[in-house]
Amino acid sequence: MEKAGARTDILIYVVDDDPVVTSLVSGRLEGNGYSVRAFSYAEDCIAALGDIPDLIILDYYFLKEGETPMNGMEAYDEITRIAPEVPVVMLSAQEKGEVVLEFARKGIADYVIKDTDLIDNLLMAVKDVLER
Repeated sequence: MEKAGARTDILIYVVDDDPVVTSLVSGRLEGNGYSVRAFSYAEDCIAALGDIPDLIILDYYFLKEGETPMNGMEAYDEITRIAPEVPVVMLSAQEKGEVVLEFARKGIADYVIKDTDLIDNLLMAVKDVLER
C-alpha cells in the first residue's frame, strides 16, 4: 500500500559508498512509495543524469581503493552544472560548520547528518524538499 504523500513516479537517486547506508536509505524510501536508484559513487550518478531524478541524496565523503573519487562538493558542482533544477540533499557524517556553510552558500536543498536519527531526519528532509 502506498503511503500518503508519496508517489512511485518520484525518482530519487541515493549516492553513498557505504552499502549499509545505501540499503537502509533505499529501503525506507521505497517503503514510502518512492522509486530509487542507488549508486556507490558520485561519478556513477552523474553518468546516469540523462534520466533526471526528482531529488538526489548525496554522500559527502567517498572512499575507493586505489582511486580518489569525487567528494560531495565536487559532485554537487557537477550535478548543478548538468541538472540545476534537481534538488540535492547532502548526507554526511561531516559536522564541520564550514562544510555545511559552503553547501548552504551553493544552494544545497538540505543537509542531514549521519547519526542515530538519520532515517527519520532524512525522510523529513525528502518530504520537505519535494513539497517546495
